[in-house]
Amino acid sequence: MKIAVLGAGAIGAYVGAALHRGGADVHLIARGEHLQAIRAHGVRVNSPRGDFVAKPHATDDPEEIGPVDYVFLGLKAHSYATSGPLISPLLGDRTAVVAGQNGIPWWYFHELAGPYEGRRIEAVDPGGATSAVLAPERAIGCVVYPATVIEAPGVIRHLEGTRFSIGEPGGAISDRCSELSEAMIAGGLKCPVEPNLRDDIWIKLMGNVAFNPISALTRATMVDICKHPHTRRLVTQLMEETLDIAARVGSTPDISIEKRLRGAEGVGHHKTSMLQDLEAGKQLELDAIVTAVVEMADISGADAPNLRAVHAATDLLARGVTAARDDSATARRPVPA
Repeated sequence: MKIAVLGAGAIGAYVGAALHRGGADVHLIARGEHLQAIRAHGVRVNSPRGDFVAKPHATDDPEEIGPVDYVFLGLKAHSYATSGPLISPLLGDRTAVVAGQNGIPWWYFHELAGPYEGRRIEAVDPGGATSAVLAPERAIGCVVYPATVIEAPGVIRHLEGTRFSIGEPGGAISDRCSELSEAMIAGGLKCPVEPNLRDDIWIKLMGNVAFNPISALTRATMVDICKHPHTRRLVTQLMEETLDIAARVGSTPDISIEKRLRGAEGVGHHKTSMLQDLEAGKQLELDAIVTAVVEMADISGADAPNLRAVHAATDLLARGVTAARDDSATARRPVPA
């Protein structure tokens, strides 16, 4: 089994190292000091479940790899539409694309029986640009539960969790999902094949859609948000609205809001990925996590007043981050002689 990991960051390098340890033919696509360190020393994973080192092939040029059986996308969802030059050399006739992303995937309404089947979500597939690069027929859905960080170039700190739930958009237990699950399990990961993966998507999204924007707006950690009575109430309202939207588009995730809150509080003083991106001056992962959910509220007729208010504030924040990044890039541009 030949697998390419496009975007071998914290999650991508962790998955690639585990798959390599399990015997798969793994190729990591990374860049900069991280790539140099992996080439020299492999990927070191420091984990409470046991440290290990894996030495898969690593490159910044997908042409070196060629077509593979699976591409695991470790990129942020907002990069998918422009990933064509990187991903096209990896695609053969039967290559599956496993999108380890947060939020609503571009393929969400693909093969979903009901009134919205085949509908495009503009927030994650603007004008069909993502589908043009990543055909929905190739997609294997993936909900990522582990928490990992890049501790140093080539060094991944695994904090918790080993579960990667996967599934076909149409709900079938396919051979390609079963074979990938076996490879992931051989590498020490949990990888159930779910016939109703969208329920898993909404369970994780309940937390992302609430905690990510609030943390970015307040600079607070998850436990701080949970312990403050007013933000805890706001999180509850956002989760209620999210579950209402999920039900309107056909999903009924089996989890209580209180259980979801307890789980978030148990994480402790953890900064959400959106807050980490904000502090690093990176583009916020807003479209897949919040904007797409607001769009689905519009599609399904949900009011979602709190979600819309939080989205408006976070969208303004994200525009400021983008403007600052653009100004910085302009300032660094050499002046013509």
